[in-house]
Amino acid sequence: MCRCKAHIEHFRIRMLSFFEDFEDGGLGYVEMLFRCNYLALVGGGPRPKYPENKVIIWDDLKKEKVTELEFDGPVRSVKLKRDRIIVILDKVIRIFNFTRIPQELHQIQTAPNPRGLCALSPTTTNSVLAYPGVEVGHVNLVDLSDMMEKPMVDISAHEAALSCIALNLQGTQLATASEKGTLIRVYDTQTHERLLELRRGAANASIYCINFNQDSTLLCVSSDHGTIHVFSEDPTRNRTSSLSKARGILPKYFSSNWSFTKFQIPAGIHCICAFGNDKKSVIAICADGSYYKYSFDNKGESHIDTCCKFLQMTDE
Repeated sequence: MCRCKAHIEHFRIRMLSFFEDFEDGGLGYVEMLFRCNYLALVGGGPRPKYPENKVIIWDDLKKEKVTELEFDGPVRSVKLKRDRIIVILDKVIRIFNFTRIPQELHQIQTAPNPRGLCALSPTTTNSVLAYPGVEVGHVNLVDLSDMMEKPMVDISAHEAALSCIALNLQGTQLATASEKGTLIRVYDTQTHERLLELRRGAANASIYCINFNQDSTLLCVSSDHGTIHVFSEDPTRNRTSSLSKARGILPKYFSSNWSFTKFQIPAGIHCICAFGNDKKSVIAICADGSYYKYSFDNKGESHIDTCCKFLQMTDE
């Protein structure tokens, strides 16, 4: 699975005219700095190219290693900003400045975080970082631009442990899911109020990915049920139960906001998803090397636009 995750990132690189084939070892995690030539690489798979406790900063333009960071335990994920390298370990997040000789600036204690959950606002005007709090189901928010003066914010998002967190492009909204995977909750990162509660389904599911569209009017969510759900932040567009008018009398389930459209991934393959540039499409990149583009209209009608396979999978 680690090797598949690396190949998923290769798709992203290739669409931006970059492609690097590491044939002498596997990668477990790849993170790109915006759309530039810098990548963070972590080894993975049965034959890791790099030790799994190291982060390699790679310059894809020069095809060379810029610097590396080594830790006592395995690296779960990495986030990059132009001036920061954020490394997520099992129970701690370590923050460095982004230079050829990175200096550690901060350490943040977290709940056990084997998934490497962490979300970083990509915009230069908002430096919010979201990560699992010490308490189960809680999300903490910090402002990387002023961690000494601005206090950490704690949001009690779910009763169960977190399975996925995501920030919108502007860093103003936070989406969360728990290990139950039935509900997606959206919070305002400034006021810390809950804005929305969206229902993916009634049965438990493992949420793989949550993404906002560019103007934060839609969310897409993929899970191990082999589906991608699309929700609107305008509740009137989402589906509701015919019994929703009995809110306050019937259980909360009957007043839920359900996705206004969804797509089925063939064979239920593990995938990540994001919105296309045309605002009415969703792109899915799957662990078996397949690529899907789905289109939808305002009524929620959808169809597959593109389906292709980029990789020849092996038994390794």
